[in-house]
Amino acid sequence: MQKLKAYRVAQMINRCAENVYRVYRYLETGASIADYQDHYMRNKQRCGRKRTQLSLAELTYINDKIAQGWTPDTIIGRAERPISCNRRTLYRMFERGQFGFDVRSLPMRGKRHPNGYVERRGKAGQLGRSIHERAKDFPHYATEFGHLEADTVQGKKHQGAVMTLTERQSKVEIVLNVHEKTADAINQHLSQWLRKFPRYFFKSITFDNGKEFAGWREIANQFDLHTYFAEVGAPNQRGLNENTTVFYAGMA
Repeated sequence: MQKLKAYRVAQMINRCAENVYRVYRYLETGASIADYQDHYMRNKQRCGRKRTQLSLAELTYINDKIAQGWTPDTIIGRAERPISCNRRTLYRMFERGQFGFDVRSLPMRGKRHPNGYVERRGKAGQLGRSIHERAKDFPHYATEFGHLEADTVQGKKHQGAVMTLTERQSKVEIVLNVHEKTADAINQHLSQWLRKFPRYFFKSITFDNGKEFAGWREIANQFDLHTYFAEVGAPNQRGLNENTTVFYAGMA
């Protein structure tokens, strides 16, 4: 084979000429083609993106929060401290057992949907203003009082329902017994609760895109509340409230 010019060999096997020249140069050192294959495979193993590494402080923080019943969604979404990965990567670490993580220790016991899955049950699409507009309206959102996150939890066999509300700055959790997971029931009980507070006591409320929140305009107009909606299939955007929802769902 070495009697043929490298460019002719490249034409014969339909490969880049430089790749063939590289093999020729390696063989000229006295090595065999088997040596080249071993050398190639060793280099190939070092290719690709390296797995994300977490510091000891990050691992300690994650393990502590998981022991308290938090989900990876909540750990990343709440952003109490920086973590060197996103929520999908953190879930994959649990699935692989990386760093000693155990997927069975998660509140959902690892029963997650496949990547790319979007929950369609009870969803109405994007109902109102995107959550991404919230930071423009409230630059100090992360540190000021008065911003609520909301979700609902339905009981076993669709019997009964509660609404969970979380005030972001104080981390206060409120649970309203709404009895039914419907827009009318949500508006009725949320309106009754909000009337107990002075006007403008709360500044905004962020929902998911469940059909039970389809009557949001009535609440927004009645109480002068800014309303926002997380993206469909992105519970981490309401990480603090999502943790509460998971907790009550586990009790239902």
